Amino acid sequence: MKTIKLLFILTQVFLTLRLQAQDSVFSPDLSKVNDSNVWTLYNRDIIPGDAIHLNSKPGDGILFLKESNFKNGTIELDIKGKDERGRSFVGIAFHGLNDSIYDVIYFRAFNFKSSDRNSHSVQYISHPQYTWHFLRKEHPEMYENIVNPVPDPNDWFHVTVKVDYPHVNVFVNNSEKPSLSIDQLSARKEGWIGFWVGNNSEGYFRNLKVISE
Repeated sequence: MKTIKLLFILTQVFLTLRLQAQDSVFSPDLSKVNDSNVWTLYNRDIIPGDAIHLNSKPGDGILFLKESNFKNGTIELDIKGKDERGRSFVGIAFHGLNDSIYDVIYFRAFNFKSSDRNSHSVQYISHPQYTWHFLRKEHPEMYENIVNPVPDPNDWFHVTVKVDYPHVNVFVNNSEKPSLSIDQLSARKEGWIGFWVGNNSEGYFRNLKVISE
């Protein structure tokens, strides 16, 4: 009888842990991005289509998922920019509080295949203090890097961002080797996730999946 009872308890524990693991995986419905109760849009318009398309405007733009309170875990998505120098800054924001306080991993698609600027292909920033300009000046080559394997700058590429505060690793197109490994500069350990585009840039996003730990 004791053995049966122990097996029952262990089975219940296993099922509970399994359900908790399943609940930690979140794939938001991107067809509802116009619902202001769920999403918050800053300095951009959403162009209708099969994917999230943020248009081009001066300044940075973000579409934040208000349902997210991401701490540690994995963020996966597909991103598409374009091969136009200075007009394709596209990425994913996390640990965000508002339109000026957040961390970002973003890509300069126009540098992917540039022989002299490909070391500036993927970038970490932490606004408002640690902008790309500040980091490149004060910590050259530390918070940006080459993307490997090299994507087509005009096509979709898959991004995996693994966060274990303060450590962040960025993988592209399911590579086993990270294209960027950094330690976060902000003290924030949680916050919103959002699609991010830089100055005068548009961007496309799809297949967002968040796995929280």
